[in-house]
Amino acid sequence: MNTIVNNFNKIKSNISLLKTKKPINIIAVSKTFTLNHVRPLIEHGHNHFGENKVQEALTKWSDLKKSNPNLKLHMIGKLQSNKVKNAVEIFDYIHSLDNQKLADVLARNQANLGKKLKYFIQVNIGNETQKSGIPVNELDAFYNYCTNDKNLEILGLMTLPPNDQNSKKYFKALNELNSSLALTELSMGMSSDYAEAVLHGATYIRVGSLIFGDRI
Repeated sequence: MNTIVNNFNKIKSNISLLKTKKPINIIAVSKTFTLNHVRPLIEHGHNHFGENKVQEALTKWSDLKKSNPNLKLHMIGKLQSNKVKNAVEIFDYIHSLDNQKLADVLARNQANLGKKLKYFIQVNIGNETQKSGIPVNELDAFYNYCTNDKNLEILGLMTLPPNDQNSKKYFKALNELNSSLALTELSMGMSSDYAEAVLHGATYIRVGSLIFGDRI
């Protein structure tokens, strides 16, 4: 069996041992890897892939998505408003919705292109000045703005917790915020902490190096 497919199956097996009630969506983070490197997983039948740069996603995935409509592409990096038109064209999910201007531009481009994306609101759960994300105390108002004023389809919340060896605390807090908004999906957890994230309610996890190997 191909090494990448074997790595992927190990992660699926590890998740199954956690005995979660909800299905877990593994976003295979393919950023910086060539399509040839990623292809074994596509041919294995996996459909969810993550990129963090709009231009790279367009170049890599545009032709393949036309021939394989089951592929779902996730924008997992920070999205600049001047890249939104192209992002709406190529992506199916945005995990980094984090400000009102971005919500405005996304809503307008969705309408113009006749396409409906699925969104996660990024929350700055650790209140870190260097990180993007809505502050916790502004989350309710921003969620209501996105859903009621802009008619964006918000699936759930997303966070990148502080790198302080205490992910469990932040995952628990985000799960509680997610529940307070009656949202059912939750995007958190990466290669180093996906199991902990799943145990705290994650339904979308972002795994790159454990599947594809180290980036050059």
